[in-house]
Amino acid sequence: RDEKNECLFFIADLHSLTTIKDAEQRKNNINATAAAWLACGFDTSKNIFYRQSKIPEVCELTWYLNCFTPFPMLANAHSFKEKSDKLADVNAGLFTYPVLMAADIIMYDADFVPVGKDQKQHLEMTKDIASSFNHQYGDTFVLPEPKIDEQVMTIPGTDGQKMSKSYGNIIDIFLADKPLRKQVMAIVTDSTPLEEPKDPDTCNVFKIYELLGTDAQIQEMRNNYTGGNYGYGHAKQALYDLIIDKFSKERAAFNEYINNPDLIDAKLKEGEEKARLIAREVLGRVREKLGF
Repeated sequence: RDEKNECLFFIADLHSLTTIKDAEQRKNNINATAAAWLACGFDTSKNIFYRQSKIPEVCELTWYLNCFTPFPMLANAHSFKEKSDKLADVNAGLFTYPVLMAADIIMYDADFVPVGKDQKQHLEMTKDIASSFNHQYGDTFVLPEPKIDEQVMTIPGTDGQKMSKSYGNIIDIFLADKPLRKQVMAIVTDSTPLEEPKDPDTCNVFKIYELLGTDAQIQEMRNNYTGGNYGYGHAKQALYDLIIDKFSKERAAFNEYINNPDLIDAKLKEGEEKARLIAREVLGRVREKLGF
C-alpha cells in the first residue's frame, strides 16, 4: 500500500445476510476470503483488515443514516431495481443495502474509496446521505470520493462472460487438484477440430492463460494454437499446470490458514481493534449531534 495512506479492508459478512442465511456457509466464506488474502501476502501490519460484523457500531450508524435517506433514492438504486420485478424476493436488507454501504465508508472518515464503475452510484448516494446530515447538523462526516482505475480489466470467466462468483464461472485457484482441474476443463470453447489452426484471440482458455503466463509461455501457446494439431484439451491442461505451478506457495499457505482458523481469527482481531477505535470516535460525533 501507499505508506502515506491508512487503508481499511473488510469482509462484508453483514451484507451477505441479504442472500446467505446459512450460518455455517457464512463462517466458511469468511474464513476462505480471509485465508485467500493472507495467503497472497496481504500485510495486516500495514493495513486494517477486519470483519464488518465485529464492528457493531456500523449497524447503529446505518439506522441513523436510514432516517436521512429518502425512499426514492433507494428505489432508484441498481441493486434494488434489478430485482424490483420480483418484490416478494426483496427483503428490507437488500433495499437498504446502499445505506449500510454508506455507513461502511463514512464510519471511518474515508477520503477515497477504490471502486469499479458499477459502484459509482453507491458512492454518489453515500455522499448525498452524508451531505444531507452535514447540512442539518454541521460538519460531521468526511465526504468520500470514488477512486476509479480506468485501466482495471474484466477477467473472462469459464463461459466467456465477466468472471463472477454469482455467474458460477470462476476458477478457484485454492481448490484441491481434482476439482480445480474440473473447473479448468469446463471452460467453454468452440468446435474447431484438433488438427486445424485455432484463433487464440477468441478463445477463453488462451485469454486466461495470457493473464498468468510469462511472455515466452504466451508466445509458445499462441504458436501452438496457430500451428494446428493442438486441441483445446491440451490448452486446458497447460492452463491447469500453469495455475498449479504459479500459485503453489499461495495454495500451500491457504491450506495452512484454512486448517488453522485460529490464525485467521488472530489476524482479523488485530484489525478489528484498530477499526473499532476509529468507528467509536466517529459514532461519538454523530450521537452528540443527534442528542443521544
